[in-house]
Amino acid sequence: MFPRIMISLPKLISNAQTILSLCKRHGVSSIFLVGKVLAGYKEVLGALAPLGFTYLADSRMDNLKKFQEFSIPKALTRIPMLSEIKDVIKYSSLALVSEIKTIEALSQEAFRQEKNYDVILMFDLGDLREGVFYKEDYMPLIKAILHLPNIHLKGIGTNLTCLEGVIPDQVNMGILVDIKNKIENAFEIHLDLVSGGNSSTLYMLDNLPSQINNLRIGEAIFLGRETAFGNLIPGMFQDAFTLEAEIVEIQRKPSHPIGTLSINAFGETPILRNSGEMNRAILAIGKQDVDHNHLTPHDSTIKSLESNSDYLIIQLEDNTYHLGDIVSFSLDYASLLQCMSSHYVRKILLNS
Repeated sequence: MFPRIMISLPKLISNAQTILSLCKRHGVSSIFLVGKVLAGYKEVLGALAPLGFTYLADSRMDNLKKFQEFSIPKALTRIPMLSEIKDVIKYSSLALVSEIKTIEALSQEAFRQEKNYDVILMFDLGDLREGVFYKEDYMPLIKAILHLPNIHLKGIGTNLTCLEGVIPDQVNMGILVDIKNKIENAFEIHLDLVSGGNSSTLYMLDNLPSQINNLRIGEAIFLGRETAFGNLIPGMFQDAFTLEAEIVEIQRKPSHPIGTLSINAFGETPILRNSGEMNRAILAIGKQDVDHNHLTPHDSTIKSLESNSDYLIIQLEDNTYHLGDIVSFSLDYASLLQCMSSHYVRKILLNS
């Protein structure tokens, strides 16, 4: 039964409703539910999607294929690979794009499948992730997109914070609005969506330009915080997910290895301090499932020491734990993504 993640569906529903209300109160009428951190876990996403989201979004085609039973439109948030264009058109209705060759391939496949397909052209405003760099002359690209059959330029967007940590602010959001106005005026069109980023944009909702009408939200819903500064969002739950792992050994051992030291199984040279003997427990979860540096024990007296493929080693302050006992942890975004992606970590859905 272990290791496992306990998932509170009522808390996640409450978080989703809070985000939807908060965004719409500030004029953001379109919200993507970005479910990639759940690694295709349909039981949760199927409950959240109908609450008022405009798209169910994911970065992996394998997950979008799983979601076909849900009536909500699907969006691909990772730039499509040329090798997956056929599936992109078949299993989604919108994709984030930046390369003309990719958009041309989408156009050709959409024509073959007799579908019209929406794209959001991404602009890189400084975080150096995906998108056309905003200082380049992008007008020829817009013109080319508008002439492609079966492709509709649904809008423009940007992504910030995820790679280099550049946060959304009045300057870069203003640049996105200027791009929108320039495109609309030059080509006499209307862009339905101006997507101002992800959960890191939530902190500036009070000052978000009114022309930005879409956000792509994942982490804020699942962990109850914005991601520009990591602040908790009032009224939201941060404990919808709990990781549990079982103790398979408890021994009193030295805190420092004995013998000649070299690299470990992962090519690392651990930096260790000799603190004398300690109570060391081994949990049946390891690097194959999660990076222990992104876990926080619920018991503040427990210290995570190190891990290998299969084991997490912890230090126990007293003798209150026994063989077979369960140790629980809070997760951040990175550890949640890893655990949800590991089929060795069981997922238990709670209705409380």
